Amino acid sequence: MSNTFTCRLVTPTQKLVDEAVTYASVPAWDGLFGVLPRRAPLMARLGLGELSLTFPQSGSAAGGSRSYLVDGGFVQMAGDTLTVLADRAIPTETLTEAEAQAELAEAEARTVPADAPDREAQLQRVRADKARARLKVRLAQAARGRGI
Repeated sequence: MSNTFTCRLVTPTQKLVDEAVTYASVPAWDGLFGVLPRRAPLMARLGLGELSLTFPQSGSAAGGSRSYLVDGGFVQMAGDTLTVLADRAIPTETLTEAEAQAELAEAEARTVPADAPDREAQLQRVRADKARARLKVRLAQAARGRGI
């Protein structure tokens, strides 16, 4: 029995991962869940969060882990393949704290006029942008702490 499964992470514009992994921590819209080899089939909606992948040690390769900021989409486990179809996915090692802080400041400065025709939808977008920027700041700080 294999102690790995294939993980594919794709967005509408790129394929980020298509490799064997030993574990995945997936941010569903209603909370995190873990995936191990031989997991029962599932399908779930992705939320905003950190997708963490653990890679096996093979030969001279040390294994290790990588993480991605994902936002929206779907995830499916079928057979020995986890497919993550994300609306957005960013490798955490590419995040910089300065850019994330600037994005957070811009999101926090945004206001929605009281008489806006679709005020509630605009407020929801602003809240989502703030949450995404806060997560980027947290992940960029964590990546810096790991020396990435």
